[in-house]
Amino acid sequence: MSELERYYRILELEPGATLEEVNQAYKDLVFVWHPDRIPLDNLRLQQKAQDKLKAINEARDKLRSFKAKYQVSQTSSSSQPKKSSERQQPPKKSSDLSGKDYSRANLSNKDLSGRNLSYSNLNGANLSDTFMHKVNLRGADLSDANLFRANLLLADLREANLRNANLIGADLSGADLRGADFTGARIRSGDRLLVKLIGANLAGAIMPDGTIHA
Repeated sequence: MSELERYYRILELEPGATLEEVNQAYKDLVFVWHPDRIPLDNLRLQQKAQDKLKAINEARDKLRSFKAKYQVSQTSSSSQPKKSSERQQPPKKSSDLSGKDYSRANLSNKDLSGRNLSYSNLNGANLSDTFMHKVNLRGADLSDANLFRANLLLADLREANLRNANLIGADLSGADLRGADFTGARIRSGDRLLVKLIGANLAGAIMPDGTIHA
């Protein structure tokens, strides 16, 4: 079995599955294997869940990278020469979106990984199931935003405004949350914490109940 086939198998897909199928399989498996769904006293299953998530994240990243390279290769090979006056440069996807206004925008299921959204306005935005690995959201306004099952692994959320945001199912593992404001944010169902915060830095963050994390 090739390495590429192995990544498909990890996501429980047949080789050649589309990027959309890869993304959906990733979301389904993250939901199934989220450590917060497993009793904390079951150390064996907790470890298994963390290992599964690591493998799932790697598989998705590798397949995304492969498909992006394949798409570029196909586009290059199929394009026909044009006169210089007819040539158009494809629109570049800017990674610097700092200070932009996305209030109330529907960004569900988008891939914003690695983007600079520092100090942007995402008030009330729908960011459910959005992939934001290593995104820069420092000082961003995410108040009232819907971050249901959003992937914010290693994100920079220093001084971010997350007041009254829905964070149920979100993955904030390794995120920098220093000074972030979580006042009124939804992170629990009853007494059960439903946000993944493994390795997150919460120093000075204002927690949902108004207390400041030491």
